[in-house]
Amino acid sequence: MLRSLYSGISGLKVHQTAMDVIGNNISNVNTIGFKASSTKFSDVLYQTSQGATAPNPVMGKAGTNPMSIGLGASVASISTDMAAQGGAQRTDNALDLMINGTAFFIVSQGGTNYFTKAGAFNKDGQGMLATEAGAYVMGWGVDPDNPNNILQTSVKPLKISTVDNMTSEPEGTSEVYFSGNVDQNDTALIKGRTLQMEFYDNLGNKYTAAYKLTQQDTLDKNIYDIELTDIKDDEGLSIFVEKVEENGQTKYVAKDPTPSVDLGDNKFTLTNVDEDTGKVELSGVASTLTFNASTGKFVSIDDGTTSGDKMTIKINTGSVGDISAERLFSDINVDFSAMTMYEDNGNSSITAERGDRELGIGAGKTKGAYKGVSVGTDGRIYAAYSNGDTKLLGQIAVAQFTNPSALEAIGNNMYKITQSSGDFDGIGKDISEIGLSFSTGVLEMSNVDISTEFTNMITTQRGFQANSRIITTSDTLLEELINLKR
Repeated sequence: MLRSLYSGISGLKVHQTAMDVIGNNISNVNTIGFKASSTKFSDVLYQTSQGATAPNPVMGKAGTNPMSIGLGASVASISTDMAAQGGAQRTDNALDLMINGTAFFIVSQGGTNYFTKAGAFNKDGQGMLATEAGAYVMGWGVDPDNPNNILQTSVKPLKISTVDNMTSEPEGTSEVYFSGNVDQNDTALIKGRTLQMEFYDNLGNKYTAAYKLTQQDTLDKNIYDIELTDIKDDEGLSIFVEKVEENGQTKYVAKDPTPSVDLGDNKFTLTNVDEDTGKVELSGVASTLTFNASTGKFVSIDDGTTSGDKMTIKINTGSVGDISAERLFSDINVDFSAMTMYEDNGNSSITAERGDRELGIGAGKTKGAYKGVSVGTDGRIYAAYSNGDTKLLGQIAVAQFTNPSALEAIGNNMYKITQSSGDFDGIGKDISEIGLSFSTGVLEMSNVDISTEFTNMITTQRGFQANSRIITTSDTLLEELINLKR
């Protein structure tokens, strides 16, 4: 009689445990990265009142089965469904990440590594990448010998904001190309049409070089002279002059030392400065730009010594402090091969583009201001700058386990390894090398299925009710037994 009471009690306990698990699942239905758990029961120790007997043909007796009375139920396991992927919630936050697959983010708190599926990250006051619970996000740093390569050693906290990456270094222009069309019937070419070319020095300052393109002969219209007329800084002041104040008056004088510019083997130097306007006059030998008279295709640029597709410009500005003249400007290769000479109703349209024609390499750039970070699908973190530059800052590493369901939940969306989960080697894995990827700007939501949980809740409630009836019925039987003495 008492056994049924205790069996009913054990049934109440296991169904209460199951209800606790269901309640936790439902309460975390909107918790990012949460993985639902399920409860499984098993029967417990049996009390055998009669053992089995073998058949005995001699005695003419058949065998009998054992008679055992169970002592109730127990919780066999509470397992976590790590395999099912939660839904994706779009946030458009560059530091919000979702793992597409069964891997885990590696985080560190108090010097101990933990693991999580919750990818809601932010930047703390020291520029470290961290979780909302204050754990550091772990990964790899950049190879000091190769800024475009990741050094995959033991994982460490990722620092994504430092004084060093607040700016991007400027770069002097080394490649420019002219494109467009020269119409031989353009009347402006008789006196000279102005061409402009923008470029940067090694400090990130912007300049504009002005050339004059002049038709050599009105009969032989496929040959043109191109010569430098001035180079001005971003404020419109010629690099050959400086502005001075005397007795309240502004005037322009030649710089000392005076800059010079080599166009190929031709040197252009300052011959005169208008003190009132700053306009300069340069002397130098023009280079020759030649087109095929029959096809209009570009033929060559010739400085009198060499002939080809390009002309090299070298700007010598004297000295700037203790910096030598040649280091302020990079030598600029100017490519003319994209130009044509077709008829266009007397109109010429010629533009200069920084960078080479194929990849845009050598365009140069000004100093870049830090704008923010982005994370690639492979976990690589890049800083973005106002000059269009990007800089690799590190890479987020992930961990995989043989038995991820055996990880132990410790709260704050974090898990720790157990003896049954498998070990973490301290290095982690590149997510792209294990066939997985990150989704950026989204978070993985809970994988709790409300319909399943509500159904489980109904069956658990009925199980609890049934076990309570065992107790009340057993109590009624005991009451009848006690009443026998009356």
